Amino acid sequence: MSLRNIVTYDRDPENYRHWSIDVDGEIATLTLNIDEDGGLVEGYKLKLNSYDLGVDMELHDALQRIRFEHPRVGAVVITSGLDRMFSSGANIYMLGLSSHEWKVNFCKFTNETRNSMEDSSQRSGLKFIAACNGTTAGGGYELALACDEIFLIDDRSSAVSLPEVPLLAVLPGTGGLTRLTDKRKVRRDLADVFCTSEEGVRGRKAKVWGLVDHIAPKQSFMDSVRERAAELAREGGRSRDADGVEMTPVAREIVEDGYRYRWVDVSIDSKRRTATITVKGPDADVAADPEAIVGEGMAWWPLAMARDLDDAILMLRTNNHEIGLWLLRTEGDAAKVLAADRALIDNRDHWFVREVIDMLRRTLARIDVSSRSLFALIEEGSCFAGTLFELALAADRSYMLDLPEDEGTPPAIALSEMNFGSLERVDASTRLANRFYGDAEAIGRLRALVGESLDPGQADDNGLVTFIPDDLDWSDEIRLVVEERTSLSPDALTGMEANLRFGGRETMATRIFGRLSAWQNWIFIRPNAVGAKGALKLFGTGSKAEFDWKRV
Repeated sequence: MSLRNIVTYDRDPENYRHWSIDVDGEIATLTLNIDEDGGLVEGYKLKLNSYDLGVDMELHDALQRIRFEHPRVGAVVITSGLDRMFSSGANIYMLGLSSHEWKVNFCKFTNETRNSMEDSSQRSGLKFIAACNGTTAGGGYELALACDEIFLIDDRSSAVSLPEVPLLAVLPGTGGLTRLTDKRKVRRDLADVFCTSEEGVRGRKAKVWGLVDHIAPKQSFMDSVRERAAELAREGGRSRDADGVEMTPVAREIVEDGYRYRWVDVSIDSKRRTATITVKGPDADVAADPEAIVGEGMAWWPLAMARDLDDAILMLRTNNHEIGLWLLRTEGDAAKVLAADRALIDNRDHWFVREVIDMLRRTLARIDVSSRSLFALIEEGSCFAGTLFELALAADRSYMLDLPEDEGTPPAIALSEMNFGSLERVDASTRLANRFYGDAEAIGRLRALVGESLDPGQADDNGLVTFIPDDLDWSDEIRLVVEERTSLSPDALTGMEANLRFGGRETMATRIFGRLSAWQNWIFIRPNAVGAKGALKLFGTGSKAEFDWKRV
């Protein structure tokens, strides 16, 4: 793996180029004032508060800091530092210059960041207001749509719009169109008019159509926003007297064959196109008292492990596109993992532990929506227990070594209460419920096994693993299934996996990611968008796109 041009997600408010954070009691204000020359890569300027992946990296970091460093904040106002311009959305020149995989991964991370805002609103009472103090277009409006409420300045010129179809020949993002219908319940005919209009909708009409919640004149705009933010902060139920925990940087070492962390190890085999991700269980007893937990802060194992794993997923998705199969492993003491889960369950009403659980849930959800094949390998020394067993449940297949007792200690798995709630996927179901299609009887039988150590035969009998090869067949079987998987079309696999992972009920989030995997993938490679005379390539040149008029 070349160590040049590696993209990392490390950000710090002291070095933000695009966002600023201001905390005033129970209200935090995130102000977007994008540095035109601060693009993540060369070749474009971020004019009109348009954004790229680097801008979203800062937003992701800022949200994490509000969650952990400012637990008293109950409402976040997102606004712009520019006059009459909130955000024009994703930078079109960046999209025109980017490779296909860069565009899709950018869209995925953008949506995950916005979904995390909705997750925090639902789970921890952290509310969001978009204070659109000017033109709000495309991805800028998608950011506003992710908030609980939207204010639009009523100045006769500022509008909200999703102009992707008339301007760029692509979808209105992947979250914008879906949130219009699923979240804001905008009538289909009005949404059709809105999404095919370049100029968008302004003022009272935007409110009547349900595109925004409030309008206010310029002279009272921010006063109205702050008044409503204070009301939402009081309603959200956030901690009123807690002191925050400082976010320390994730300690990552980039090496030729992968990434090394305290609790996660990523080994990349470029020839086989695989990455082996090993998650390590705690090596000492995990703090279980709230005061001790907060005292450990970012070093508390459940949080430290989640942050390492989250970063590893993002690094692999951004920098290692040809690594199509992730082999998920664990190592450590299962009893200590189960003890950590008990600490999470027993203290889940504590603000810090609640945020840790939320972080774990969002991290595991990143795995679910990653367009990579996932195989779990349960071997000697594994600790696939409780929260870490979620890795095996997230996998497309799981292989558990059936080792005779006279040849060593067979691996075991174990369930905890964490497997039955708190760590839901983006479709709002647990991985166990999804595995058994909501069969209450099957899930009840499994709940009765919480805390028990299950050997390969028991794991197989209960439907918790896919195969249990013995020690004579293990090496050859794993080698063959890896070779088979990596020989298949990655596009076909992405489509198959997305369908199988998210069978059953749909949610707004699964519809967003499903469209990202299918519709957006397809539209982004069609000549009408990215061909030599496509809309993305010709945007800003004064020339009009030439379309292939066949409807496919």
